[in-house]
Amino acid sequence: MAEGLFIDIVNGKGRGVFTKKPIPADTVIEEAPVIVMSAKDRKILDQTLLHDYIFEWQPDGANMCCMALGWIPVYNHSYTSNCEYFMNYEDKTMCIKTVRDIAAGEELSINYNGDWDNTKPVWFSTSP
Repeated sequence: MAEGLFIDIVNGKGRGVFTKKPIPADTVIEEAPVIVMSAKDRKILDQTLLHDYIFEWQPDGANMCCMALGWIPVYNHSYTSNCEYFMNYEDKTMCIKTVRDIAAGEELSINYNGDWDNTKPVWFSTSP
């Protein structure tokens, strides 16, 4: 975990991850293990609040999911996110990496669609 990260409340979104210090572009700010679950488990999780905190886990096209540990489930969504996430299927980990310079006090965000600039609509309203 990068030094200076903290969690705070974001109006209309709940919790979010912020930084007390500037962070340069292309910096890995967090790496965390994941708990991998089967397609059968995913169908059950999709009926619960945990649906909003799991990630698709699709090595070789499998329809599985994972729960990332650490702060990864707390990063809020943005269609123009300042970070992106990567999955390491072999090590069963995820990491968060900045896509541009981040200013002190700025919220760190990821695009829930996977690619940092993907504009495909997500499953929840993004209106304020």
